[in-house]
Amino acid sequence: MQCYILVLYYSKYGSTRELAHLIAEGIENTGCAVKIRTVPEIFPSVEHAEPSIPTEGDLYCSLQDLQNCAGLALGSPTRFGNMASQMKYFWDQTTSLWLSGALQDKPACVFTSTGSMHGGQETTLLSMYPPLLHHGMLIMGLSNAEPALSNTRTGGTPYGVSHVSGPRHDQGLSEDEKRLCVAQGERLAKLVQKIAV
Repeated sequence: MQCYILVLYYSKYGSTRELAHLIAEGIENTGCAVKIRTVPEIFPSVEHAEPSIPTEGDLYCSLQDLQNCAGLALGSPTRFGNMASQMKYFWDQTTSLWLSGALQDKPACVFTSTGSMHGGQETTLLSMYPPLLHHGMLIMGLSNAEPALSNTRTGGTPYGVSHVSGPRHDQGLSEDEKRLCVAQGERLAKLVQKIAV
C-alpha cells in the first residue's frame, strides 16, 4: 500500500474545500501522495440518507482512509467558534481507531474558513485539536517563518490556515492565504517524511 497524507474536510459553501485542495498541492510539491476526502451531511431525521458515494466532488472518508494515512490535514468551517457538526459526527465514529492506537504518532494539522474576521477562526482550529490529541497524533501549526503569516489581513494563524470568506461567502482567498495553504501542506509532508526515516 502506498503511503499517503489524508486531507479531510467538510465544506458548505466551497471555501474550506478550496483550502483543502491548496494544502494538497503543497503536500504534492514534496513528492508525497495525497488523498482528499470529505464527510457527508447529517440530517435530524433518518428519513433521508446520503448516498455512499457523493454525486459530485470529493469522495467521503472511510475509517480505513483515516487508519492508513501517514499524516492528516483536517479542515472545517466555523460553526459558532467550533467545528461543524458534520465533522464532529465523523470523529465520534472513530472509537475503533482510538482503541487500536491506529493514529498514534502521526502528524496532523488543521484549517478553517469563517464568514467574518471575528467568526471564531482560532477557537474552531482549537476545537479540532482534542480528537487528534486523544488519538495520540502529533499536532503541527504554521511557522512564523512564513512571511505571509505576518502580512495577511484576512486569515492565517499559528494554529493553522484560515480564511475569511465574507458574510455571503463571496470573498476569494488572498494570495497570502493561498501561500499559507501550500506552506502548511509542504510542512506537514516534510514532517511525515522525517518521521518515516
